[in-house]
Amino acid sequence: MARIDLIDVCKTLTDRARGPAATFSIQNLNLLIPDGKTMVVLGPSGCGKTTLLKIIAGLIPPDSGAVRSDGVDVTALPPGERRIGMVFQNYVLYPHFSSRRNVLSYFFFRKKTPELDAMAKAKFQRTSDLMGVELEYLLDRRPTTLSGGEKQRVALARCITRDATLFLVDEPFANLDQALREKYRVNLKILLRQFNITTVYVTHDHNEALVLADLLAIMDRATIQQVGTFQEIYDKPKSVFVAEFLNLHVDTPPISLIEARGMRQGQRFGSALLGVRPEDVKVSRKDTDDGIRGTIASELRLPMKHATILSIRAGEQVVHARISGDQKYLTGDVVWITFERYHVFERDSGVRLRSYPESP
Repeated sequence: MARIDLIDVCKTLTDRARGPAATFSIQNLNLLIPDGKTMVVLGPSGCGKTTLLKIIAGLIPPDSGAVRSDGVDVTALPPGERRIGMVFQNYVLYPHFSSRRNVLSYFFFRKKTPELDAMAKAKFQRTSDLMGVELEYLLDRRPTTLSGGEKQRVALARCITRDATLFLVDEPFANLDQALREKYRVNLKILLRQFNITTVYVTHDHNEALVLADLLAIMDRATIQQVGTFQEIYDKPKSVFVAEFLNLHVDTPPISLIEARGMRQGQRFGSALLGVRPEDVKVSRKDTDDGIRGTIASELRLPMKHATILSIRAGEQVVHARISGDQKYLTGDVVWITFERYHVFERDSGVRLRSYPESP
């Protein structure tokens, strides 16, 4: 296991084929990856997640700053000497090797010794025991005969067979169908718990982040926006971007942003924006002292989740509410809405100023 520290890391990359306009730049990035934890770096496509992973692996050297492993500066250390196991999105298997030789490839490229042979045998046996029949029937086949899901299993087995102190995983399920993705997410989480090894996993998929992460690092435009557990970030997002990006219910808009003046007592917030999550919006047919009058603009029923999503127009603004499927409202109904909890964001910067109540 290892604790990884990125300290004031800077890196500028330019796509020469597209010219200077296609420049991507990480500036003064700092990130602590705790020993033995799985950190999921979650962010939109193109925000720098894979570049960050390659800097940690040593595949891309930073222009400045440092990468440390357990306090030791490894910035100049070659990738092969960092004791890293890495799973790429396209798996990168040796096509002329059998799956068995792919799994053991780390040991084939090193000087043969009795100790190395014993280590390879022990680690291969442990990997086989962990993955069981999921791997066994693939071992004598070459990658060219494997499906995407089967290649993913071999790539993962190769990663965990290595004598690694750090796993780096780059969206290995992106090419799989939904059923396989859900299955292998759970399998991977079980494996990571058994190994208790420091892992950095990058994805733009919220479901993967929820299943796999001990800690989340929300990333946007080459910047780490916020680090914490899912609950910490969801309850106290640092900005509008984080609040809008981290979504508990992927079938529902993550948060509604409304003018503070749209509330009955909103004048005290001035020009700030109020953000309220759909599950914190309460809908009633009765007027209340602190309620906002609105009209249901649309309703979407989700029978499988026993929920209904309402879009409620209040003046010039629209608020989304997620309510129980037992509650019956129709488009055009007049309702009053109240907020059990909401966040106050500074208009220009998008920074969260406070929440009411501060804790959920």
